[in-house]
Amino acid sequence: MSYPPPPDQSGQGGYQYDPYGGQPDSQPPSPQPGGYSPQPPPMQQPGYGQPAQPQQPYGQQPGMPPQYGGMPPQEPPKGQAIASMVLGICGAALVCIPFVNLALGIIAAALGGVALKKVNAGQAGGRGMAIAGLVLGIIVCGLFALGLILRAIGMATFYSTGF
Repeated sequence: MSYPPPPDQSGQGGYQYDPYGGQPDSQPPSPQPGGYSPQPPPMQQPGYGQPAQPQQPYGQQPGMPPQYGGMPPQEPPKGQAIASMVLGICGAALVCIPFVNLALGIIAAALGGVALKKVNAGQAGGRGMAIAGLVLGIIVCGLFALGLILRAIGMATFYSTGF
């Protein structure tokens, strides 16, 4: 004895979906508005519609150069500014050695000037270090000149007393 199939309560036009395929005459339901469709929606072919827009990385500002891999932008070189500052500090520390501090001061001032010119042109970084090297080089050269003047005054005073 067989029983008749239960009445259709799915609202899908008389067909019931059998996920296991046990009934030979069962068919999947046809897609209806608001209904369940077991097949995925058809894929659209790329190429004929609107042109694809390039995707910007997360956090990318429009009009800015791209940042790859989340790395920060590369800093401009600042080797001359560092060298100028280091030589200026060394020249100030060696103020007791007359001609060594003069050479260090001249080189520090020259490198500081060149580095500051490159910083202002946007070709290098390290503006503060370039200014520090330039100022320290000028101070060291000034101290050397002051030392020469004081020695000359001292020698003139010493020899004018008649010893």
